[in-house]
Amino acid sequence: MLVLAIDTATPAVTAGVVDLGEQSATVLAECVTHDARAHGELLTPHVLEAVGAAGTTLRDLDAVVCGVGPGPFTGLRAGIVTAAALGDSLGIPAYPVCSLDAIAADVVRDADAPEPFVVVTDARRREVYWAAYDADGTRTSGPEVSKPADLDEALRRVEHAHPTPAGLARVAANAVVSGAEPDPLTPLYLRRPDATLPDARKRVTTP
Repeated sequence: MLVLAIDTATPAVTAGVVDLGEQSATVLAECVTHDARAHGELLTPHVLEAVGAAGTTLRDLDAVVCGVGPGPFTGLRAGIVTAAALGDSLGIPAYPVCSLDAIAADVVRDADAPEPFVVVTDARRREVYWAAYDADGTRTSGPEVSKPADLDEALRRVEHAHPTPAGLARVAANAVVSGAEPDPLTPLYLRRPDATLPDARKRVTTP
């Protein structure tokens, strides 16, 4: 099955086409740029570039897999809106994936000696998004946002990585291959947006 995997939960703008089977996830093409301010600008061109480099078309895709965070409000919105629009226009399902789970899937696959670990990404404001996993990559706690000093020092940390198309596809593999109904594309913000509405205007009285 051909899957388009995208993620905008970190400073990386990620898009890739993955040939997904029950036991395999082969990346046919991917396009990744690290620019925290360009998710909305770069994601669609990255999607088109990855699809073209894979030698396929959007109409050949069987599903979309989208990282839904945790991450900043603006970045997540760009990825989720794009995934929803592609799924709707192409008539294919769009599956949400916790972006930290996708990083964990790569950690487990690449680890020489598996052991419990924590995936950590930058949350700004001197905080981090994190989730803890056992040696098999199953999430045991999180996702949460915290100060780095509050994390368990006994666990190995995988810091400031970004999800890969292969990791995103692996997390969603069972649902995609079985044709399960996808969950809603609900963003994992974990905290309020940086931008807030101004306070109510004060009344001005005249003497």
